[in-house]
Amino acid sequence: MPSLAKKHKLTAAVCGAFLLGAGLAGCHRDESSASLLAEAKQYQQKGDQKAALIQFKNAVEKNPQDGEARLALGMHYLDMSDNVSAEKELRKAASLGIAPQRSLPGLAKALLGQVQYQTVLDEVTPALAANSAELLVARGDALLALGKGGEAKQAYEQALALKADNAEAYIGLARLAMQDKDNAAAHRYADEAAAKAPNNAEVAMFKGALLRTEGKLDEALAAYDQVLKLKPDHRFAHLDRAYVEISLNKYDAAQADLVAARKITPNNPLVLYTQALLDFNQGKFAAAQESLQKVLRVAPDHPPTILLAGATELNLGSTQQAEQHLRKYLENDPNNVFARKLLAQAQLKSAQPNNAAATLAPALKEASQDPQLLAMAGQSAMQTRDFKNATAYLEKAAALAPKAAALHTSLGLSHLGQGDREKGLSELELAAELDPKSSNAAVALVQAQLSMKNYDKALAAAKALAKQQPDNPQAQNLQGLVLLAKGDRAAARATFEQAVALQPTFFPAVANLARLDLVDKKPDSARQRFETMLAKDPKNAEAMTAMADLALLQKRTADATTWLEKASDANPDAVAPALRLAGHYLEIKQTAKALTLARKLYTANAGNPDVLDLLGQAQLANNAPTDALETYSKLAKLLPKSALAQLRLAHVHHQLKNDAASAADVKRAVELQPDFVPARGAQIQLALSQGKPDEAIAAARQLQQAKGQSGVAGYVLEGDAQLLLKRPALAVAAYQKAYANAKSAQLLLKLAEALKQAGKASDAQPLLAQWQKEHPEDVVVALYAAESQLANKQFKTAIAMLEDVVKRAPNHAGALNNLAWAYQQEKDPRALGVAEQAYKAGGEIPQIMDTLAWVLIEKGDTNRALPLLQKAVTLAPESHDIRYHLAYGLSKSGDKAGARKELDKLLSQNKRFAQEEEARSLLKTL
Repeated sequence: MPSLAKKHKLTAAVCGAFLLGAGLAGCHRDESSASLLAEAKQYQQKGDQKAALIQFKNAVEKNPQDGEARLALGMHYLDMSDNVSAEKELRKAASLGIAPQRSLPGLAKALLGQVQYQTVLDEVTPALAANSAELLVARGDALLALGKGGEAKQAYEQALALKADNAEAYIGLARLAMQDKDNAAAHRYADEAAAKAPNNAEVAMFKGALLRTEGKLDEALAAYDQVLKLKPDHRFAHLDRAYVEISLNKYDAAQADLVAARKITPNNPLVLYTQALLDFNQGKFAAAQESLQKVLRVAPDHPPTILLAGATELNLGSTQQAEQHLRKYLENDPNNVFARKLLAQAQLKSAQPNNAAATLAPALKEASQDPQLLAMAGQSAMQTRDFKNATAYLEKAAALAPKAAALHTSLGLSHLGQGDREKGLSELELAAELDPKSSNAAVALVQAQLSMKNYDKALAAAKALAKQQPDNPQAQNLQGLVLLAKGDRAAARATFEQAVALQPTFFPAVANLARLDLVDKKPDSARQRFETMLAKDPKNAEAMTAMADLALLQKRTADATTWLEKASDANPDAVAPALRLAGHYLEIKQTAKALTLARKLYTANAGNPDVLDLLGQAQLANNAPTDALETYSKLAKLLPKSALAQLRLAHVHHQLKNDAASAADVKRAVELQPDFVPARGAQIQLALSQGKPDEAIAAARQLQQAKGQSGVAGYVLEGDAQLLLKRPALAVAAYQKAYANAKSAQLLLKLAEALKQAGKASDAQPLLAQWQKEHPEDVVVALYAAESQLANKQFKTAIAMLEDVVKRAPNHAGALNNLAWAYQQEKDPRALGVAEQAYKAGGEIPQIMDTLAWVLIEKGDTNRALPLLQKAVTLAPESHDIRYHLAYGLSKSGDKAGARKELDKLLSQNKRFAQEEEARSLLKTL
């Protein structure tokens, strides 16, 4: 036994002495560990990398202190492109005594694979690399990635001086040449590398990448085939080959490569990205979106994913989210014209033409030869009604792409916008000839002729489209719209029916037929149309929303709610139906439900600006302005260039009584978008509230310098401000300028009211008469004209006008109310019946209740009249006329004390009102 003990001591001593000379590696290895390593290497040679990995891991598990086993496992991880695990094992191997010249080359490659370029330079010092070609190549790769091309070249050349057949050094020089756009040199170096290492898969990978950049896709495919022949489980070859196959529209082959890549690296984000790219190219945008969201969760700053996410959201119609992604991408790559065009497209789709123009401006600084870029610049100018610049851009684009039908369509519309009908129609006709299979130009041509009231030409163009595309329901629908404009409702209905026969779920035609049913006072028929469509397409959100709109029209609020809930439930992943439902909840004061739904939407769509906006509105409706401030702050951060987001912040700051912050928000909104009408309106309102009328008028006049409708709105806002400042003559001048540029019923009523306040009410009458002649269907203007006659006590004239309105709109509560009042003034016995109709149609509207009550009082029915007046006063406590009527009714009922109390309350306010003299006279009798 003692001798055995001594033997053990001797063995330990020998081992210790050996370690001093050879390092720690292998001292603790037993036979089992060595055999496991041997088995692993046999699996490697057979190409069974998974089995090899298992055995390498078993060897390390058997003897965790075995440096050789750690080194072998680390290098195997590196071979499998698992750079994180490779780094861990190689560092452990070094700590267990593996010499730097053995562990450091692999460690450097693992760090390069993790984009840790500076770490490579820090750990692989020039002194360590001086005598190692591998380490010099690693330094060269890191320097090249950091943009230090000169130093990288020096490192590669030093590597070749040490080892002339080092293929990786040649590939490094090839990459440098490729970066310098010297493809000929890149090919020379790559060929040299292939000659030195014909079985090196990475050399073939580089050749594939080089050929891809040159557009030699078939040759690139051959290069990737060579890679996979040399190394069937290459982590990136399947992906790169899939990219090429996608470009060649070989989608099945690409999908097969992605399946193979996913087996090799199941959790690789690049596999998900490439799958998204394949789905995008096949038009599977929802599937692409799902993959991209997974990538962004683990790699939120990956530029290609951000760019593709922007394009995908744009194709899904989510313009705000598209804008968010594309702005982020351009922060890092501002010179990418493709990304700029996508962002501008998103902005144009969301009616942000000025922002689109700003986005395109950097790419347009030099004389552009990109017809698409010029076309988009033209479209942005068109949306601001700057038709002169629009035409200039579009003419340049059409000259570069003379056979592009879409360009001629846009150019035609631009000419029409400038008032050049001949050129406009000529361009649209040319576009239709260039691409007879596309309906865009033909539709634009029909709509142009329709807007010019060239009904026969519009009908001919629509028929030509229908002949060219007999199975297109849009063509029949378009014919129906023209026939409707011609007044031929029967023929219009027939063509809409043909469109539905072609495609029973074509919503525009179904909706047009339903509108005709409503005009014919057949709401049940309209409802049946949508029900029939839903029987064929049960989840159609448009049809269910239309059912809701129909219910609202008939004041069936509960039914409308049910339909909107069905639309949202049937399309749980669609944001639009849920947004409409939540907005409806807000409208019907079910604010708690609105907030619950908004929160649910936010959980799934935190980056959707529309959802954030809705959540903020719901929070405000639920008296949670602090929460709304947080929400709108997120919205402003998400859309830093959105004037609307700043206005939302201004509103919530005002709610929180932080006027300074609110004013700053309004200022920021105006700075972001000087021609944004709501921002200017808020600026003017703020100036007026602060007693700064000159600033208010100046802001309106600044807006007047804008082009298109924004400039017109500047005159309207000035008119509004001048009226508030009791300057009706100046208001008239502003409204007249606006009305000359953009006639509308609303603007006409503003002008008429200003003329009345300026003492020129008679000047409004010809304008009102002319409008009614041109727009006989306009009930609102007709009602105002009648009210003007009532104000002038021209009751007979007013009665004739109101009877005409009621014929056209038999359930219009306002018209019925005014007609009842006019009848009463003329002692017409029909007054009571019409007042009852108005009350039934309008419900508890104070003015309608007042009219009915007054008619009842004059008929001696105070028992019915007084409850109506008492409720009306509660609903409209500031209405002096209604309170006078209540006092009068009380006096008629014998309640003189009650009447006196109401009159004292009324007259003590010292405010003028129409029946003030009658009120004072009544008080004297009590």
